[in-house]
Amino acid sequence: MKSIVVVPHSVLTTSAKQVVSFDSNLLRLIADMKQTLHTTKNPKGVGLAAPQIGESYRIFVTRPKETAMIRVFINPRIVSATGETDGVPERTNKLEGCLSIPNIWGRVKRNQSLILHYQDEKGTTHEEAFTGFLATIIQHEIDHVDGILFTQRVLEQKGKMYQATKDKEGKEILEEISI
Repeated sequence: MKSIVVVPHSVLTTSAKQVVSFDSNLLRLIADMKQTLHTTKNPKGVGLAAPQIGESYRIFVTRPKETAMIRVFINPRIVSATGETDGVPERTNKLEGCLSIPNIWGRVKRNQSLILHYQDEKGTTHEEAFTGFLATIIQHEIDHVDGILFTQRVLEQKGKMYQATKDKEGKEILEEISI
């Protein structure tokens, strides 16, 4: 397991390198990413990009539900995308968050569906369609490997950001923050 890198670390805002060697070092990095994603709590992570553990490579892993198997995406590229969400699909508050920006949330409009070109751990190339929540996770993680944080998307879209805090009874609430 590796520690999650948080803002303002420069690896989070730098475009990551293509993976060219599908070797034991890559498998070790993927194992570290999977273990790190498994252990995230409050919030539970649904995706993790290599830059988030300090490794500047175009790799991310996803797990949209706790019961789901972790999937690995290497050198991902969106081939086409359609539709637009009004925030995170399948979630009531529609807000997106990030393990590298603790306690900050915001609504990001993303594509509803996409076709993704990527490689797996063996270097085999795939092209696959994704929709809904998983399509949103994929777009968030591709932004990570491109050096873009979700907060930048919120600002570009002139949206609002929120900070998790506690009310008088100790219950977690979201409070709008000014940038």
